[in-house]
Order: sequence, then structure tokens, then C-alpha cells
Amino acid sequence: MIDAKKPLRVLVSEGSSTSGREAITILGLAGHHVEVCDPSRWCLARYSRFVRKYHHCPPLRTDPAGFLRFVEQLLASQHFDVLLPTHEQGFVFARAAARLTSRTGLALPEFASYRAVHGKAGFSRLLDQLGLPQPPTRIVNSAEELRDGLRFPSVVKTSVGTASRGIWFVRDAGDLNRALYDLESSGDFAGEVLAQDLITGTVEKAQSVFCRGTLVGFHAYRQIAAGVGGGEAIKESVSRPAICAALETIGAHLGWHGALSVDVIMPLDSATPLLIDCNPRLVEPMNAYQSGTDLVDLLLRVSRGETPAPLAESRAGVRTHLAMQALLGSASRDGTRRDLIRECGRIAAGEGLYQGSAEELTPVRIDWLSAVPLGITAALLLASPPIAASLARGGFGAHLLDRGSIRKIEGEDFLNGASPRRPGESQDP
Repeated sequence: MIDAKKPLRVLVSEGSSTSGREAITILGLAGHHVEVCDPSRWCLARYSRFVRKYHHCPPLRTDPAGFLRFVEQLLASQHFDVLLPTHEQGFVFARAAARLTSRTGLALPEFASYRAVHGKAGFSRLLDQLGLPQPPTRIVNSAEELRDGLRFPSVVKTSVGTASRGIWFVRDAGDLNRALYDLESSGDFAGEVLAQDLITGTVEKAQSVFCRGTLVGFHAYRQIAAGVGGGEAIKESVSRPAICAALETIGAHLGWHGALSVDVIMPLDSATPLLIDCNPRLVEPMNAYQSGTDLVDLLLRVSRGETPAPLAESRAGVRTHLAMQALLGSASRDGTRRDLIRECGRIAAGEGLYQGSAEELTPVRIDWLSAVPLGITAALLLASPPIAASLARGGFGAHLLDRGSIRKIEGEDFLNGASPRRPGESQDP
């Protein structure tokens, strides 16, 4: 068991994502020593009193070998109890797990299992194989196949994509033409493209932690209000035994070790949850923490080689929000300055949908530095509400993967090229 009196030294793999930022808050509240590596000097994690040290590292997207080499050298030069992959860095860490686990605690499945759910097409095939429910789905490789197989309304997705990117809602021929233009101009038909029937229902997400194929922690929440790009601005914890059972099936089949999250649609005309996406990591774990389920602590225990007892079910009805997402969402829906000021007032006063809700991304009362990105976002939006879309696009940073970096990591010679430098060799992070 983790000794509560002895803080762990934890290296967080990036500091730009909302998931990483929330994990840092939870780690800091538990008293752990937190250090972060990220290619952006202005990432969200820089604005937290819980981060003891920031390491400027090579970009994962354009230099995955350099990123891995940087992390390995950091682990060799300093002691860290746990390496915590909070976003897509898990892909490269799973590829090099044998080298990393000799230096630090790390909870990841076999690379083949990780790869099976990292892409949307692979996850869809896995659901079919296991007989788990998903919307009617067709996987295509060309514009012609997409035109021939599409039914209106549908959701078109690239197999590789994160943070709500690579997704088009296609309700008519005009939407389809716009999606086809984007897909062809960006070369996305070089990979697989999914077309799923658009299901009317509520968006929900579930998170879990596994220990060598056994589920030891689970939490689910539903979207109360959307932010920009379809992300959650306000969420509420729910009890979902059916989703938990589906995750148990997936984790047991893959022998999963570590964190696993899924996106789900709860149809208005059915009680059967439909799985629509998978993320092999914890996604925004603060709602679970506020609901009495500390999945970050559980992940630390699994990373350290413990076999923890399964956690009790988290409390339902716990509401949390992300003020930055709420403001971006308001502005992206043609919100005026007056609308934004009213939204700021509701957030500050805890009124309307924010009644009884806790801030999860920028908890200013316990981490005053988090007021900086929140204040900058509010000021920029008040100056020009249409800037919301470009601010949201800025979240697709160098800490994420694309098709090119995935191909490099999967290559036979990747680990040789990513070998740590010998002593005396120069390195420019």
C-alpha cells in the first residue's frame, strides 16, 4: 500500500491537456512531489502551485524518438517512483515499456492491446468481436466508399484523432461534401474512416483502472452542458452498471493494466448504452475524485506493483464544471460579450446549472496560479468572442500524436533510434 505519510515522486508525461492538469491537482492535494515534461513552455501545468519542476522536452508529434529518449534520460538521472502517462504518451511508453519499467513504476498493457483500442477503427472491430453495443458503423478507405455507404444523419470520424478533432456531423449532402473536402485535402483517406449512424441521446463517459485484467476502479458521468468542440463544460456523476460490465469485458479480453476510458451514447429510445470511442488513459479524473473515487491514487498503486482491492462505487449526482470550457462553449455558440459576462457571473455565484458544482480544471481557491489561464481566456473572449474557435484549435499541440508519429513508433527500428544517448553526448531539449 502507498504510505500516506511518504509522498511519491511522480513524473507526469505532459502538462497541456485538461486530463493532465486535473491529475496534477489530485496528486498535489495528496502531497506528492510532481514534475511535468511538456514541449510547450506555456502549458496549463505551468500555472499550478502543485508542480515542483517543469522539463522542456522534444515534441511527441514530430519527434517521438527524441521525446522517449528525453524521458529515459530524465528517469536515469533522477529518481521517480511513478511515470504517469496522462495522454497519448502512453502509446510510446507501451512500445518501450520493458526499458521504462526497469527504472520506474508504470501501469500500461502490452503494446498490442494498447494499439487495439487507440484507433477508432480498431476499437469498433473489437466491439464487434466481443458482441458489445455500438451505433451501426461502416469502415471505409475512400471517398467513393463513404458516399456509397453513408446514411443520413451520420457521424464521420477519422480513425486517428483526439480532442474532438477529425469528426464531422453529416446531416445532408452539403455536410457530406464539406466532410469529403476536409478528408481529401488533409489526406485522411490514407487511413481508415468511420461512418456511424447519428444516435440521439445523452453523451456520457466512463473511466476505469485495471490491474492485470481485473477491474479495480470505475466511475461514470454524463454531460450536463457542452463546451467548445463537444467537450464537457458541466458534468454529473451517474451509476452505470451496464457500462461497467462492458469495460470489464474489454479489460479482461485485452489483459488490460492501467487506465482505460470510454465515450458512450445513452439513446433516448433505449436503455442500452452504445460505446462510441475509447481512450487508453484517464480522462479528466476530477469528477471521480469529487465523487469519492480517487482513480489517480489507484493508478499510482497499480503502477507501483500493488494489487489493490476494488473500490466501492462512487457517489451519483455530484456535479463539477470547467469554467474555461464553459466560456469557450458560450462564445463558440455565437455568444455576445453580454452573454459571456452573464456566464462569468453564474460561474462565480454558483447559480443555475452551476449550483452545487465544483470547479475541476482551474480550482483558484486551492491553486491560485490557475487563475492565470482562466483570466487570460476570459479577457480574450470578452475582447473578441469569435476567437473561441481558434483558441480551441490551439489545444492540438505538439504533445499529441498524428498518423506520421504513430507510424514511426510502430516501426521495427523505432526503439533502436530512440535509445538513450551515451554519457557525454549533447542534447538540446
